[in-house]
Amino acid sequence: MKNILITGGAGFIGSHVVRLFVNKYPNYNIINLDALTYAGNLENLKDIENKSNYTFIKGDICEHDAVKEIFSKYKIDGVIHLAAESHVDRSIKNPFAFAQTNIMGTLSLLQAAKEFWKDNYKDKLFYHISTDEVYGSLTENGFFTEDTAYDPHSPYSASKASSDHFVRSFHDTYGLPIIISNCSNNYGANQFPEKLIPLFINNICKNKPLPVYGKGENVRDWLYVEDHASAIDVIFHQGKIGETYNVGGFNEWKNIDLIKILIKTVDTLLGREEGSSESLITFVNDRAGHDYRYAIDSSKLKNELGWEPSLQFEEGIEKTIKWYLEDKEWVKHVTSGDYKKYYDEMYTK
Repeated sequence: MKNILITGGAGFIGSHVVRLFVNKYPNYNIINLDALTYAGNLENLKDIENKSNYTFIKGDICEHDAVKEIFSKYKIDGVIHLAAESHVDRSIKNPFAFAQTNIMGTLSLLQAAKEFWKDNYKDKLFYHISTDEVYGSLTENGFFTEDTAYDPHSPYSASKASSDHFVRSFHDTYGLPIIISNCSNNYGANQFPEKLIPLFINNICKNKPLPVYGKGENVRDWLYVEDHASAIDVIFHQGKIGETYNVGGFNEWKNIDLIKILIKTVDTLLGREEGSSESLITFVNDRAGHDYRYAIDSSKLKNELGWEPSLQFEEGIEKTIKWYLEDKEWVKHVTSGDYKKYYDEMYTK
């Protein structure tokens, strides 16, 4: 029996990880701690919310006393730390919120783990999920590896870089058993529609403008969220203490090319003339500090732990688009704010 604390488990990536662990490991108790900010949505977990090995707690990782109480009450053996502010545009407008959650929240969890485990680290693990954005920007060539020097360019990536450093410092200073993984851009079901793919799917459906930064030349590596969840599962169970693992999708796309694939696929699925929604593309001023290219080398994860993505991008993006077109109630609740009522209906009776 293991008691696993998953932070940010009502969010996009977190909900897929929670679902995987609850269903795959019935002998684990999964405790989902989420503050239910705008990106946390319990509707993402309706299918497993009544499972006997699942517990949801509404709480803030920055509230250290509350975090310590969770460690004590639930006898936490492992942490999968996903809770974070993650949208670059929001970080530019409000860097303080990102520093608070991503740095101080991580420190709160680390200190609670250190205090509760009291240097008896056998069979314990603090697994911190981070981003490839901490590495900065690439030119046309090369890839991020686990040895790439950090060079963050936005308040978001700077806050994640700082949290990574704190995690490593607790390993080096106190011997805390930690693992870090840095992943590329995720896509899939249940992603809050401020991010590029769900935002553009929704806007294409509604014939709304598709705002493209600069000329759309920026390059990103895309990873299907269920593949990321499976990588987290593998790293949590087989990863080496103190190590970092990069998780990538081996799917590099220029933003403008990705957008045209979205348009083509959505138009086809909606019975429109293929490519007709390209007229919605609107080029806007580039984002401040916009990194040109991200690309991850996941060979360490493949060679040492045997993980690689299960889906090619074209298959994954079609599955994703079909989900958003078919689950219109979820999209409606998220865009209207009605998803926030679910917690009150389910947990405050």
